[in-house]
Amino acid sequence: MGSMERKLKNDMVRSYVRYLKLERNYSANTLEAYQHDLQYLLDYCEKESKMPTDLQLEDLEHFAATIHEHGVGPTSQARILSGVRSFYRFLLLDGYIENDPTELLESPRLGEHLPEVLSTKEVDQLEASIDLSKKEGQRNLAIIEVLFSCGLRVSELVNLKLSDLYLQEGYIRVVGKGNKERLVPISEKAIRELGNWFYDRNEMVIKPGEQDYVFLNRRGAHLTRTMILIMIKRQAVEAGIKKTISPHTLRHSFATALLEGGADLRAIQSMLGHEDIGTTEIYTHLDTTTLREEILNHHPRNIRRE
Repeated sequence: MGSMERKLKNDMVRSYVRYLKLERNYSANTLEAYQHDLQYLLDYCEKESKMPTDLQLEDLEHFAATIHEHGVGPTSQARILSGVRSFYRFLLLDGYIENDPTELLESPRLGEHLPEVLSTKEVDQLEASIDLSKKEGQRNLAIIEVLFSCGLRVSELVNLKLSDLYLQEGYIRVVGKGNKERLVPISEKAIRELGNWFYDRNEMVIKPGEQDYVFLNRRGAHLTRTMILIMIKRQAVEAGIKKTISPHTLRHSFATALLEGGADLRAIQSMLGHEDIGTTEIYTHLDTTTLREEILNHHPRNIRRE
């Protein structure tokens, strides 16, 4: 690959990253992940002495085989190929290519992996195990209830501000991925637990610049994702819950509870802040026993006459 081609390749990569940042509003961490995965393709192009714009479907199928041979697992392969598709969609959009060679590129088949889910009873069990005599007890109770009642990502929870709360109206404003805002209803129980936490919060010495964050640590600074992960895992042990859970488990439990309660998938998509309905569809699993009972009880062919 000559110096002119290399410069052109670097220019298109820079343009792509700028597009992700400015047009797609991706965070610094997401940008870094996209660039890391794209590097697999750039290394392949270097080895084959080809420009990304030269690659056809058969080249990309060969590329997919090479990352498999490097010991990259199916989940990571699928993520890398998703990034490659995003890159080629940009090249098409920006006029570098006339046809997208990734349209028929297949990802490796992934076994269906469904995250753990807690029933409402198990969430109650988790909350009941919290020692409210400890300084952080009420805060932790409010955190768990807000995660379960609103289905927030942990990053959304740690960045939740007092100015995002509209508790009298019964909703909160959430800033999700790509700085996209959405309004999410909040339950009366979550509002009550937040109110109890605010009694404790009002007694705290809060660091300058941290006054607007809803959830704070003992030093008066906002919490990190890791702090919440550790807290929830410890609380699960205290509650005697054997499942492997994380903050995301409560988000998944929120979506599953809504679905089982009869909520529309589009409404769940809106509340979770998913850009693609396909992402929401992973939540459409129902316990097969429950589903069987629903069919037996409600299908017109199964209703027993009294």
